[in-house]
Amino acid sequence: MEKTRILVTGAAGFIGFSFINKLAGESHYEITGLDNINDYYDTQLKFDRLSQLGFNRGQIHPAIITKSPIHSNLQFIQLDLEDKEGMQLLFAAQNFQMVVHLAAQAGVRDSLKKPHAYVNSNITGFLNMLECCKNNEIKHLVYASSSSVYGLDAAIPFSEKEPANHPVSLYAVTKRSNELMAYAYHHLYQLPVTGLRFFTVYGPWGRPDMSPMLFAKAMLEGKPIKVFNYGKMRRDFTYIDDIVDGICRVIKVQRPSCKIYNIGNSRPIELMNFIELMERSIGVSAVKELLPMQPGDVYETYADTTSLSDDTGYKPSTPLEKGVEYFLDWYMHYYNHQKN
Repeated sequence: MEKTRILVTGAAGFIGFSFINKLAGESHYEITGLDNINDYYDTQLKFDRLSQLGFNRGQIHPAIITKSPIHSNLQFIQLDLEDKEGMQLLFAAQNFQMVVHLAAQAGVRDSLKKPHAYVNSNITGFLNMLECCKNNEIKHLVYASSSSVYGLDAAIPFSEKEPANHPVSLYAVTKRSNELMAYAYHHLYQLPVTGLRFFTVYGPWGRPDMSPMLFAKAMLEGKPIKVFNYGKMRRDFTYIDDIVDGICRVIKVQRPSCKIYNIGNSRPIELMNFIELMERSIGVSAVKELLPMQPGDVYETYADTTSLSDDTGYKPSTPLEKGVEYFLDWYMHYYNHQKN
């Protein structure tokens, strides 16, 4: 079987690492992982993810490709999406056929503090990616979008048919911009593109700025957890393995064109109920600091995944109770905590 040469960006990130970890087990892919390993959060976690794939910190150097000793079909390069020349050289040398673009400056609240970083990475970096894909005749570009594009006024559950014209954070604006840019490149250059709107992803190796990690850390240290909008929010928490399964299904679509899909669990839960699940699993009661709604946040996320299910057979299979348990088992092992 002929192997597919695939570039996966965000390789040191939560979703990118998890996707590569799964894909590397499929021998018909030749995978190049890319990440700039920035310091948005503790880089040690990023390097520890990469070490799971066989890339040791001391062997990683900017713009140099490193082969994995664990997976014969996997290599890694530290490179910034904003490095236009570096990106062009990489594409020219590697002859990629497919790109799964999961790199981004993430986080709603931080986008209010560092807007230029989000525009540079998520818009300029994405433009460089589109140009490289166009110039190298990539057969399919799959890219990460976000449920945040729906804003505050979308009908529940969120459907891809919604116009998504009123995002309420700069992060959401950059993600909606990506969707529009991708559409334009498809229209102008017939570039096959698929956008994936992820819904509240959680699980092992997650980002430390997201609520499950923040809650776990505070609860185990006996500190208050910050609960915004006084806990009156609902989130469609989606376990990482279900997200990865959705991406794997999308890259196997035979005739990609121009699509946007929701990837979620389609079972939103009250934030307080999610905290209760964590309390039961850890065996402690959380001290809750109830706070007002944060700027840029939304009250509810709820994915209508009918379109993805119809086209690929996607069906999330991880119950929230099990997902929380898997996440906390990893967390306490990784951070050397013990259950009470």
